[in-house]
Amino acid sequence: LLAWETCVNIAKANLITDLDFSPFDDNLLATCSADETVKLWRVCEPEQEQPGGAEVTLCPGEGRLELVAFHPTSSGLLAVGSTKTAQLWDTSRQQSPLAALEPHGDQLQSLSWKQDGSLLASSCKDKKLRVFDPRAQLKPVQSAQGLQSNKDSRILWVKDSDHILTTGFDQMRGREVRLWDSRKLGSSLGSANLGTSNGTLMPLFDPDSGLLTVSGMGDSVIDCFEVSATEPFLSQVSHCLTEAPTRGVAMVPKLALDVLSCEVMRVLQLTDSFIVPINYHVPRKSGQEFHADLYPDTLGRTAAMSAAEWWKGGEKQPLAVVYWPYTTPPRALLFNYMIVYCICITVVLPLQEAPVRGCSTSSSPLSSPSSSAAPSRSPSSTSGLSSGFLPSPSQSAKAISSMLGPSSKFRHLQGAVLHRDTHFTNLKGLNLTTPGECDGFCANRHRVAVPLATAGGQIAIFELSQAGKLADTGLPTIQNSVNVADFSWDPFNSHRLVVAGDDAKIRVWQVPEGGLTETLTEPETILQGHTEKIYSVKFHPLASGLLASSSYDQTVRLWNLESGDEVKALRGHQDQIFGMAWSPDGKLLATVCKDGKLRIYDPRKSADPVQEGAGPEGHRGARVVWVCDGKYLMVSGFDSRSERTLYLHSVESLSSGAIASAPTDVSPSTLIPFYDPDTSVVILTGKGDTRVYIFEIVPEAPYFLECASFNSSEPHKGLAFLPKTECVVQEVEVARGLRLSKTSIEPVAFRVPRVRKEFFQDDVYPDTAVWWESSLTASAWLAGSDGKHQSISLKPKDMTPVSEAPKEVQVRKYLPSSHYLEEKTDEQKKDELLSAMIGKLGNMDDNPLPQESFQGVEDDEWDQICFPPHNV
Repeated sequence: LLAWETCVNIAKANLITDLDFSPFDDNLLATCSADETVKLWRVCEPEQEQPGGAEVTLCPGEGRLELVAFHPTSSGLLAVGSTKTAQLWDTSRQQSPLAALEPHGDQLQSLSWKQDGSLLASSCKDKKLRVFDPRAQLKPVQSAQGLQSNKDSRILWVKDSDHILTTGFDQMRGREVRLWDSRKLGSSLGSANLGTSNGTLMPLFDPDSGLLTVSGMGDSVIDCFEVSATEPFLSQVSHCLTEAPTRGVAMVPKLALDVLSCEVMRVLQLTDSFIVPINYHVPRKSGQEFHADLYPDTLGRTAAMSAAEWWKGGEKQPLAVVYWPYTTPPRALLFNYMIVYCICITVVLPLQEAPVRGCSTSSSPLSSPSSSAAPSRSPSSTSGLSSGFLPSPSQSAKAISSMLGPSSKFRHLQGAVLHRDTHFTNLKGLNLTTPGECDGFCANRHRVAVPLATAGGQIAIFELSQAGKLADTGLPTIQNSVNVADFSWDPFNSHRLVVAGDDAKIRVWQVPEGGLTETLTEPETILQGHTEKIYSVKFHPLASGLLASSSYDQTVRLWNLESGDEVKALRGHQDQIFGMAWSPDGKLLATVCKDGKLRIYDPRKSADPVQEGAGPEGHRGARVVWVCDGKYLMVSGFDSRSERTLYLHSVESLSSGAIASAPTDVSPSTLIPFYDPDTSVVILTGKGDTRVYIFEIVPEAPYFLECASFNSSEPHKGLAFLPKTECVVQEVEVARGLRLSKTSIEPVAFRVPRVRKEFFQDDVYPDTAVWWESSLTASAWLAGSDGKHQSISLKPKDMTPVSEAPKEVQVRKYLPSSHYLEEKTDEQKKDELLSAMIGKLGNMDDNPLPQESFQGVEDDEWDQICFPPHNV
């Protein structure tokens, strides 16, 4: 806070471009600014008056300064970066720098010292990574084309090793983290993709634990990775959701951590109006003992040498500091891996109360928009044990839930790409620029339709039963004759494909049994009525042959495919229609529009909307879907900051606005939702993304329960889902999707991890609607009739429901109450340990050793053996 106040005073005159605290003096702050100077400020204690001027001022004279970094082992040594040049300065001699390194080819973006202070690494807009040994030569000792994009990047050394971490962008605008060997910069050792967004990634690395946190400017998520010198080099261990977008991050020094609660790292998140500490804890059963295995010796706070000594070749290192909070003996526990969870606690700055959200691991995200702050303690230390029993798993789950808020039973939902034998590979010439209102491709239980980039709006049809590598020769296609705007399979006729084109016409195609054997050029029907290009098409969920379409002419029209006639025209939109969706009972139609309105129509009663309400604030795109038995509308759109956000609206009071929201990230593509009414789980992803978001939506606060996300190694162009009957219930699979990439189509199974898979999980599989069979005709629906889907059970005949399975007996270990209520001294613990060891050995009189029963040798015989007589 003091540094913040000081920087505010500085910024009144100049633009601060970078700042850094000295690792050896908590009160020494270095800043660089647009006035081409580096200044060192002495930050005083709160009760003292802050200084009016800088303690030291350096003038590199290389133009606008962008970067400043203290040396990790030497006092008074700074690395300063200008537009293209890095300089080394000794603050005790202010006239000239110690060294000016060779200029870079473009804008210098990041600098980082190696932990032992011997090398300096840099990243540059020319996409090159450079490693300098300033005392040996001014040219880089290593240089290579490492980055894929010239957008903003960051670079960090990993511990005192030869490994370097970089964050930046790939060629597809995807943000990524890469690990490099500084001795071989030609190719990276490993990488992790963090989705598509415009915000610069800000990495922080803790050398003691090997944990890396990465957050993007403007994002509402902070990811944590464990960095290893062997494969897998980068392993994600947590995914922390924050209430407000991130404007900056900083890491608290190790000596400030609460080691008794197993806190291994603390990150401070800067938002628009407050600072949020994010605490990373390792859950351990005992919260009152020091766990030495979590806390190796850390670097001390005393400089090893001066800048002049380092420049002359000094290699001294700061003395290590041993963590030892008190005299309790350390408890050395060996773990094969470490599970990290984090809890967000809001600090008020200055007098403003800020809501926070729970944070989560990547395998168990427990979060809610309205959850309250939780104590920064391990769950086991707050379970409230009052009896002599260890807590059961259900009790532990309740304890965690009480701290972090409600959680979803699908929070561990896992996505897995199925075997390569089920993939379509060698896809060529795909159309990767379909309109934002189009899902990219579509599928039913038998076949997939994929648009091609060739002239004439061609669409390829692939039979799911014929997966494999596609031939290099041309494939028979559907010749739509104009560019494809949107297309959809008829849910009640797996051979009928409806295609909307740029010419304001809708063409209905009939795919023959067994797939295409020749190119189709003549559609079965052409629907005409719109006056401008069509946005999207949606089939009615109950009535066969009833289709809705939206167009640039700002109307929604209903069509009877059996007669080929337009039967309704809905009006009231003032701008582009982003998306539309039928209600589950088929009575109502909802639309979301660029004019900022969310509308509900009853097409059989009126051409005007029956309800209107405020939609998303952003105007970049949106989707709408009915959830929770048609009682709510979920809208996927953008907020005023262009952050992708989910909104929930009550159908009964649409004009009241959203009742809940859940921000995700910053990215240009709209999140496309798929909603499963059986589980109330919505799966969302955008075209060009690598991450698939999963939420359970509940009809009461907090409404959105985030589950584990699914990440792919490369961006996908679309995600389509198959009927529920395609899921393998023996593997507790709740959704089966098809993922379209640049060259392949891959099936993805979303499964709920369960222990007793031999039983049918009837809590996950309620009777599902037979939505692939119509319940009435379009004419009957238009005449006022309503239908309802039949339901079927997904339970195989040879499986028993888990609700009817024999109950597992929970074995509880009894422990005396004194174990929790009494604090034992060191001597008592030693006596107990000694008594336990003696108890294991047993009583020597009652249990004689086996050799004691052997027959011995008489003393005189022993003397004769040992000292035989000598014959003289």
